[in-house]
Amino acid sequence: MELYEAINSRVSAGRLAEPGPNAEQLQKLIAAAARAPDHGRLKPWRIVIVNGPAREAFATAAANARRARVPDLTDDQMVAERDKINRSPSIIVIGCVLKKNLDKVPEIEQLIAVGAAVQNMFLAAHAMGFGVMWKTGAAAYDDGVKAAVGLAPADHIIAILHLGTRVK
Repeated sequence: MELYEAINSRVSAGRLAEPGPNAEQLQKLIAAAARAPDHGRLKPWRIVIVNGPAREAFATAAANARRARVPDLTDDQMVAERDKINRSPSIIVIGCVLKKNLDKVPEIEQLIAVGAAVQNMFLAAHAMGFGVMWKTGAAAYDDGVKAAVGLAPADHIIAILHLGTRVK
């Protein structure tokens, strides 16, 4: 797919199904992220492919975060919250680990660099023919959700990318 076609035809997918990207395609998406503009070459992004047991831990952390915000959540609502994470074949969480107290590269530039990395991944996945949803929401700001993907409380989740085959 030509670059401007990818940019002009990119939309967030409403629903996704199998198949998602395979291991080689996921590595290409990570390589695309690494080409993002990055003042200071800090590479502040942390990219976590959420598969297998890590996926269940992430889904549980997101559901627990929701319960902390809404204590009277029913068990069925907890299951529904976990199921939201499992709706797509592939999930990639992209975090930002800020380098503090840098005069040359302020925190905002580091955050923007990670946003650019996510956009590169989004466009690359779209060019490969995959549907993509860029999500965050309240769970992205929860320390337990961050911990589930190896991030510290001071780190930021910039994107939870859901990838798969677009359902029309």
